[in-house]
Amino acid sequence: MAPAGTVLVAVGGVYQVELAEGGVIEAVLRGRLKRDAKADGRVVAGDDVTLALQEGTWTIESVEPRRSQLNRRAPGPGRPRPKAIAANIDRIILVFAAARPEPNPRTIDRLLVLAESNEIEALIVINKVDLADAATVAALLAPYRAAGYRTLSTSVVQQHGIDELRTLLCAGRSALTGPSGVGKSTLLNAIQPGLGLRMGAISESVGKGRHTTVAAQLIPLACGGYVADTPGLREVGLWDVDRENLDAYFPEFREHIGTCRYARSCSHTHEPGCAVLDAVAAGTLSPARYESYRLLYEEQGEA
Repeated sequence: MAPAGTVLVAVGGVYQVELAEGGVIEAVLRGRLKRDAKADGRVVAGDDVTLALQEGTWTIESVEPRRSQLNRRAPGPGRPRPKAIAANIDRIILVFAAARPEPNPRTIDRLLVLAESNEIEALIVINKVDLADAATVAALLAPYRAAGYRTLSTSVVQQHGIDELRTLLCAGRSALTGPSGVGKSTLLNAIQPGLGLRMGAISESVGKGRHTTVAAQLIPLACGGYVADTPGLREVGLWDVDRENLDAYFPEFREHIGTCRYARSCSHTHEPGCAVLDAVAAGTLSPARYESYRLLYEEQGEA
């Protein structure tokens, strides 16, 4: 039976692969997979692969079907196309700070749309809650809880929420993202000492490769889970999100979609008899979340 493993990171055509039987090796793609990779059929962090050892060199022979895939819009001119960032991710954890830096709801909402469009569970973590009063944190999280998202408040200083976050990270594969300065490394070091430093070192190494500014690196945890660092994820373009399906990526809109006067042709931006606009006016939908929808609607129209 061919050896199997999981891709942890790719740098310059060399793949670090964790073997199912233990240990990490470096491998290259066999000829057919290399040709597929040049055609955007990339092998990415999180891919489960089969391997072969020939004359002292490990090669990736095949890639198992993906159960999930985190896509971005490929940069550059020409026809829009997807580009995979990571594979087989169970959840995306969005980390923002209650203060220093101030959280940006527009960025949170954009990342939530990215998760929804890729059909991956999203969890919102508000860190540094020791720097803000409880009412402020509750008000920040309220629209997301109302939309059905799981949320978690954390503070390393107060050891608040750390055990719950550790339980999440130790189960399956989590992609971690968020702005600089929100305390991601501090949280990771609270979960597993030295992990934040290790992720930073790998990110710096991968950043030296070509076309890897948004490549993910999958880091094994001592408790059995994996955490994928996704540098630059918050800046990437959305894929498979257009004006016609954008409303479906706002979960709290779904009960109103189709009850508008113009049914599925409603843009929810100006039409009379729009159930979404009526709900915003009535206060049952968050005005801030709706504004994010409207801005993304305009952006996708320009795209």
